[in-house]
Amino acid sequence: MRLMGLDLGALTLGVALSDPSGTLATGIETIRRDSENKLRETLRRLEQICRDNEVTLIVLGLPLSMDGRISERAEKTLAFAKKLEARLSLPVVMQDERLTSVEAEQIMAEQGLDRKEIKKRVDTLAAEIILQDYLNGKT
Repeated sequence: MRLMGLDLGALTLGVALSDPSGTLATGIETIRRDSENKLRETLRRLEQICRDNEVTLIVLGLPLSMDGRISERAEKTLAFAKKLEARLSLPVVMQDERLTSVEAEQIMAEQGLDRKEIKKRVDTLAAEIILQDYLNGKT
């Protein structure tokens, strides 16, 4: 039984998986797309990852406004969650993701990665943080 964590951006989707025991999250990849609305290949890739790793639950980061309100990006994320559930026939839970990308960037900067490398990896690490927060019981 594995869980999948996702960080949805306008043109990217960070992906993380839990270990089989559901205690540790690991970022695995960033899926890139040409347009925000072009999701067919993204959904196909997620379907493959879920099948290959026997994923039982998807944790999707919800980008709330800092005051906790549903932002325009959060509305798009909620719509994406419905598409995921329909396509993959798996439950999708929403996880507050406020400041996860900032946290991810700080972690990588502290590791000495340059700006280009941080930009390339930030979505994957943000997905890992979202999933780990869920596994740790943070809301």
